[in-house]
Amino acid sequence: MQTLVSPLLLLFVIINCTTVTKGFLTHSMQRIIQRQRLFFLRSTKRNIQHSQYQTIMSPSFTIVQVPCLGDNYGYLVHDPVSGDTAAIDTPDADAYRQVLKQRGWKLTHIFNTHHHSDHTGGNLELKEEGGVEIYGPAKENIPGIDQKLSHGDEVEFGKQKGQIIGVGGHTKDHIAYYFPSESSAFTGDALFALGCGRMFEGSPPQFWKSLERLRNLPDDTKVYCAHEYTEANAKFAVSVEPSNDKLQQRYQHILKQRKAGEPTVPSNLGEEKLTNPFLRCDVSDEIRKNVGVTSDDTPADAFAKVRMAKDNF
Repeated sequence: MQTLVSPLLLLFVIINCTTVTKGFLTHSMQRIIQRQRLFFLRSTKRNIQHSQYQTIMSPSFTIVQVPCLGDNYGYLVHDPVSGDTAAIDTPDADAYRQVLKQRGWKLTHIFNTHHHSDHTGGNLELKEEGGVEIYGPAKENIPGIDQKLSHGDEVEFGKQKGQIIGVGGHTKDHIAYYFPSESSAFTGDALFALGCGRMFEGSPPQFWKSLERLRNLPDDTKVYCAHEYTEANAKFAVSVEPSNDKLQQRYQHILKQRKAGEPTVPSNLGEEKLTNPFLRCDVSDEIRKNVGVTSDDTPADAFAKVRMAKDNF
């Protein structure tokens, strides 16, 4: 008996098997694959809940972390005093609508971190509903953008002000949103729990400078990144710094969290400084030795070698 396979199903299998050949894919090919995967998930109206939803309270905001698209996290940030609600990136408009309806919130702001489609894909759809202003990096193609932002700018949200930090590297003009009053940084794909984004558009010196800017934030900063990559990141981190006891303890905790379907995000920046190899490539002799850093290498060179090692891991 002949078995018929749906073309969309076949595409999904091909896309999700590319990890076997990731060492042979160019960055352009990887971006094409990402866009095709995003199209598949949206065209079949699948909202894969890879983790539990969670609500986090900061001093002024209520933050709902929304898992979607297989491994993305979106965030809805609500200020109960003003009634303003912001989306940090827009991976899935439908997932956001569900939370907004449940909470009785009205979306007023979209804060984009960079131009990739799994971060801006819901912009226009959400803006069509009215009363939404879109903010994003000035030099990137952000759908529907109203306010263009660069490093050093500020945004007003509710009664608080957010600082714009230039964190280019993953994309050239990637930005992060840091709210000092909330001890919260929304870092997109620049800094992950135990990792950082692939360097698609930037250079090692640019990306290293970006990570230094984030590393200089206070230790109590919560890092709200955009993907649930932590378990894979932890495996790499342990491989390059196996004698780091704090990292080993964190790795075991992450394994328990993921087995239970719990999110590992947000993370604590102080903990990232002690365990994230991309923030430690200038201070850990063990990491430097294991990725081949020499005495002639700059910190940016060391970062590039850690990034290459992770790309090929």
